[in-house]
Amino acid sequence: MLSALGANPMTATQTAVQRARPSDPRVEAARTVAADLFGPPDHRTFAVRYWDGTTDWPPGAAPFTLQVNHAAAFRHMLLPPTELSIVETYLFNDVDIVGDIEAATDLANIVEKRIAHTGAALQLFRHLLSLPRHDDQQTRTSSGAAHVARRLVRFGRIHSVGRDARAVRFHYDVGNDFYRLWLDSNLVYSCAYFERGDESLDVAQIKKLDLVCRKLRLLPGERLLDIGCGWGALVIHAAKRYGVSATGITLSEQQAAFARDRVAREGLMDRVSIQVRDYRTLDESLRVDKVSSVGMVEHVGERRLRDYFAAAYRVLSPGGLFLNHGIVSLEDARPMPLLDPIWRRLWQRDQFIRRYVFPDGHLVPSKMVIASAEAEGFEMRDVESLREHYVTTLRHWVHRLEERAEEARSLVGDVTYRVWRLYMAASAHGFRTARIGVIQTLLAKPDTDGAVDLPRNRRDLFSR
Repeated sequence: MLSALGANPMTATQTAVQRARPSDPRVEAARTVAADLFGPPDHRTFAVRYWDGTTDWPPGAAPFTLQVNHAAAFRHMLLPPTELSIVETYLFNDVDIVGDIEAATDLANIVEKRIAHTGAALQLFRHLLSLPRHDDQQTRTSSGAAHVARRLVRFGRIHSVGRDARAVRFHYDVGNDFYRLWLDSNLVYSCAYFERGDESLDVAQIKKLDLVCRKLRLLPGERLLDIGCGWGALVIHAAKRYGVSATGITLSEQQAAFARDRVAREGLMDRVSIQVRDYRTLDESLRVDKVSSVGMVEHVGERRLRDYFAAAYRVLSPGGLFLNHGIVSLEDARPMPLLDPIWRRLWQRDQFIRRYVFPDGHLVPSKMVIASAEAEGFEMRDVESLREHYVTTLRHWVHRLEERAEEARSLVGDVTYRVWRLYMAASAHGFRTARIGVIQTLLAKPDTDGAVDLPRNRRDLFSR
């Protein structure tokens, strides 16, 4: 996946600086700022290439190259000094990442640590002021995505029914054709299950669908509800392979239209129904034996968690099971330094995802998810972490998106392509470094006698 710019062609006896022409004084000023930000070149693990071709190489192989596209780029990046401003210089093409973008997602952390010291920060800002405010060579573009996300605040309180619908559509209505470029053939938009580790993405996603169905112990003739059904992969799989009748709900009209078309093509219209519906409207008129929800809880919000589990509890028959699969924050579950919340706000931590990817999205620790479920009457019967599986899944997605970059840009534009490339790479980094995790929680609704439709051991999960 590395390009020619991402690999170091210099030998040990060659200089670490490569120039295409006599140096521009602005390049020297930018190189000084780079040293403030990342340390001297011989302490780095990546290359920095400037707009005139000057390249600072690290001592070893460079997994990626930070391409600085014009003289004002670092000034855009760090005035003001926030994680969001760093990200936006990539989104708007002040800088580019050539090579392994997952490795590059640690740059913001490197910068954050170096400017946390007052002396280093003052030196950096003094050097930044020597750079121009603007540059004739800059190709900065603008994004409608951020403006759309900001407008969500005009549509009611956070996690109200109307605002949630707009937030979900903001994320999923980028376009079915865009998602089809890099998802598997069934359009499963959640972590796959790499049982051996070397499966193809298509095979691993089928294994994940099977894992969900097996944990629910689906039987022919049972009724399944899938909350947040996406493009219909799970309900179709459950109907075809396990003989259930299934209802899927989503807030995205585009997803629903695609899923209904798939259901019709598979000849499953008598057993599978797709509805555009909010989980809060579920009532006992839709009585089911099993409930699944894969990648939905991240959209719910901390204050609505109990409402979410209460809705699933209402429709589930006594003795039935609910498989909830969702991303959780591991970082927020750990003790936090006293001033960390203030620093996070000043640094605008996670604002990139909230502004450009998941408006109103919020991850909570697993203990909060489980406590909310138990508060509504569920009994927790099993929990499994799939964190490493999501790292592998995201790497597949990033690679597939990069392979079809030109098609992606023609569909959604360069900024949106960059948003998704960076978002998925940063997510892979977050899972790999245990900042975030993903858990499958099997919940039961005991009947009046306390009985639950589960065997006494897990052998049935692995006997097929």
